[in-house]
Formats: sequence, C-alpha cells, structure tokens
Amino acid sequence: MEEKNSTNISQARPLIGLTLEQLRQVAAECCLPRFAAGQIAKWLYDKRVTSVEAMTDISKDGRRRLTEAGYTVGREEPLTTARSADGTVKYLFRGVGGRDVEAVYIPDHERATICVSSQAGCKMGCTFCMTGRQGFHGNLSAAAIINQILSIPESEKLTNIVFMGMGEPLDNMEALMPALEILTAKWGFAWSPKRITVSSIGKLQALQQLLTHTKVHVAISIHSPFAAERERLMPVERAYPIKEVVELLRGFDFSHQRRLSFEYTMFRGVNDSQRHCRALAERLKGLDARVNLIRFHAIPDSPLSPSDPDRMVEFRDTLNALGITATIRASRGEDIMAACGMLAGKQKQG
Repeated sequence: MEEKNSTNISQARPLIGLTLEQLRQVAAECCLPRFAAGQIAKWLYDKRVTSVEAMTDISKDGRRRLTEAGYTVGREEPLTTARSADGTVKYLFRGVGGRDVEAVYIPDHERATICVSSQAGCKMGCTFCMTGRQGFHGNLSAAAIINQILSIPESEKLTNIVFMGMGEPLDNMEALMPALEILTAKWGFAWSPKRITVSSIGKLQALQQLLTHTKVHVAISIHSPFAAERERLMPVERAYPIKEVVELLRGFDFSHQRRLSFEYTMFRGVNDSQRHCRALAERLKGLDARVNLIRFHAIPDSPLSPSDPDRMVEFRDTLNALGITATIRASRGEDIMAACGMLAGKQKQG
C-alpha cells in the first residue's frame, strides 16, 4: 500500500492517527481551508483511501502541498500472516525499536474482532506473558495503532476492537486516547464505544483518565485475588495494588452502557483452587462486573501450565453461585502461536 510519491520514507508524516483538530493544523500548515480537515478525515477513516492523490475533492494544488510537506496516508500492509484452523488470523506489522508487533483477527459467528497492540514489547513484566519477556522497545504511534485496524483484509468486516495485544495500553496514553477519539468520533470511524474494550493491569492515574474521558469497556488483568501471589505473577502489583484498582473502579458506574470485566488466566496449582475462587468473589463483591476465565497458552521455558478444564468449570460455577458472573473464554488460534508476542518473538529469532 505504498503511496506513489517522491517523499523519502524516513521523512513521511502519516495522516492516519491524526484527530480532526490535528488535521486542522495540517490544513493550516499546507495553506488549505479549515474545512479541508473534515474532507481529509472522511477520506482516511470513512472511504479508507491509501494515497493522498485519491482525495479528489481536495484541489490538485492542495494535494501537491500535502505531499511536498511530507504527508502520506501512512497505511502499511502486514509483514507476515499466520492462519489458524479455527479462522483466527495473526498479522505481524512493522513496529518500533527493532521489534515488530501483532494484531489478531478473531471471527466468531456474527462478531469479527481485532485484537490490537499498543506497544512493541512491554514494561509490566508479567511472568506468564511472552510479550513481557521481550522487554520494552517503544510505544506505537496512533498511526501504527489505527493502521492495524485499517490494513488487514478483514477490516470492513470488523464489529469489535480489543486493546489486548502486545503492550499495556494505559502505558501509552499519548497514542491510545487519540486512537479512541478517531474510532468513536462522528468524523472518524463513528463506532459506538460499546464496540471497544481496553485491557489494563490497572495503572491508576491513567485508568482514571480513561474512565473519565471515554465510555469504552474496560478489562482489568487480575489473575490472583491475593496481593502477594498476584505480585509473583504480576510485579506491577507493587505499584498498582489490585485493592486500590478495585476501589477506584467502585467510583464509576458500570450498570448501563459500559461493561467492566476482569481477566483471570488460570494456572494449574497456582491460582485455580477454591480458596482463590472464594477470595476473588469477595474481592469483587458489589461491583457490576464479570470475570473472564482464560485458559493459559503455554509459552516456552515457563514453569506455568494450564489448569485442568474440569477445574476451570468448577471455578466458574462457584463464582456464579457466589453472585459473580463468570465465563470461560474459548481458546483460539493455539496452532498459530496466538499467545500474545509469540509470532513476533519467533520472527525476531529467525
């Protein structure tokens, strides 16, 4: 999807990922009328063009000025594709800091979800996460996030977006917030916030900002109700205790438009006992939330292993009996290394 112009790629300035206000600044810089920003936004996010030259209601001279200023649409095709027998497709995109990133397309009956990355690598250091093992290589730009959504072949089919790919979304608010604005604004994709879920370990200040300024669904990674045990799985428990995260969440209304969920990956003999189950129910008591129980996708050289399926069912049923809505998330794409970071890690090693 390269644009046909003479701009050096190192000087290219992508237009995707820019908000309407930022596009107004671009229009002013290129001596275009203010209303041209809305025209550009429509070409980018509604008509989904791949070149500035295709923006035909902008004058030929205006398009020339955009190109001469280094602006391109900024679309980039995936580098590699891996397809699962269950229909899941993992795409590898150019990232930052020498580390490529992944987006995963997940078809499920009438739903078509894309799981997007927000960082190359991750700082959070969760012991069960392949991405965390790779270290942190850099934040993705809003352009790189939006490109994952626009540049997969199934883009037009998408019904939902989850920020659950590589990285901690709330550790990259500078790109996350513009991306969410573009996805939900009338001049952008015009999606309902109910079609978008942002997952987080619970960075408190950023989480409060997300909850205050957006209406997207929120998913919190918890993985253990006990602070000391959660810390062994997720070192960020020291900085962002789950107790404080839950208390922050209690200050917001999740009873109507917005959904709150907790992600709970189950590890055999680590966090799958009835003791954990009852403590989890007590921790979340009074919150209008659901728990997604996740089967662990084993990663190389990890001492952790997946919980027994019967144990997961028992855990789910006990939570439901205790008044906490719980479901077991279907495992998808294991045959294509769908655990986050595995394809990128394999490509790097190769």
